[in-house]
Amino acid sequence: MKKLLIILLFLTVNFNDREVNSDEHMEIVWETEKIFELPESVIYDEKNDVLYVSNITDHPFNKDGTGYISKLGLDGTVIEKKWIDKLNAPKGLTISKDKLYIADIDELVEVDIATSKITNKYKGFGSVCMNDVTADKYGNVYVGDTYTDTIYRLNQFGQLPVWFYSPQLAPNGIHIDNDEGNLIVGSWGAVMEGWGTPELKGSLKSINIHTKKIKNLGKKPIGNLDGIESDGKGSYLVTDWTGAKLYRVKKNGKYKVLAEVGKGAADHEVILDKNLVIIPIMAEGKVIALKLK
Repeated sequence: MKKLLIILLFLTVNFNDREVNSDEHMEIVWETEKIFELPESVIYDEKNDVLYVSNITDHPFNKDGTGYISKLGLDGTVIEKKWIDKLNAPKGLTISKDKLYIADIDELVEVDIATSKITNKYKGFGSVCMNDVTADKYGNVYVGDTYTDTIYRLNQFGQLPVWFYSPQLAPNGIHIDNDEGNLIVGSWGAVMEGWGTPELKGSLKSINIHTKKIKNLGKKPIGNLDGIESDGKGSYLVTDWTGAKLYRVKKNGKYKVLAEVGKGAADHEVILDKNLVIIPIMAEGKVIALKLK
């Protein structure tokens, strides 16, 4: 039943083009053609000055080997549509020590960027839907499982044990705030059949990576939160998948809408020194870049 309702959710999303509406008049720098297949995450590889985009392709739980990672230029030019292929349903991405890490259903896939080869796959015991990935300054890689309210951590010994669990955590987006030693979680809200409904909304939470103490950032739910990135000024830029919005969220939980970008606004990237916010619009099969003021 879960799988059927998830399929229905993807099929009923509005595929019409949407103009970006913004309280801060964020300008669209570029947008790609609609050539991607459920693009879920974008990450910037600063060393090679390129973007990587994950493509789920069909169903977020299908182990069919059709998923892939695309490589783009910073102007939106597609360099290689299927740079890494034969994945299942790849979602969140992060880079640590010249390795690209990919959340792929129930395993964390490691790619050596220099050789474009998959070098390892780490299974998460009990995992159902690994979603976003992030890394701390110590080299630990974290991956959240939205359906099991769990966060795994790949340690330096190549092990992927459960690191944190909290009922109804539903971690969709995760982000390391290295300055304060916190893992910031964008909760989808209580995940039920078919990922829930727009009425089931989540908020940002903070987990100290040393003490594992968790707290809510604000008292009110915001939306079905997906990507989280720092704005470089003490707040976070957060996408709302169902609400089709980009928010700026302060650490006290107060937030404002920066732009309405389209249904399925997923795990984005922020490149502060270039003033760019790059967002995969999953339902429309495209990636857009906005100018950050």
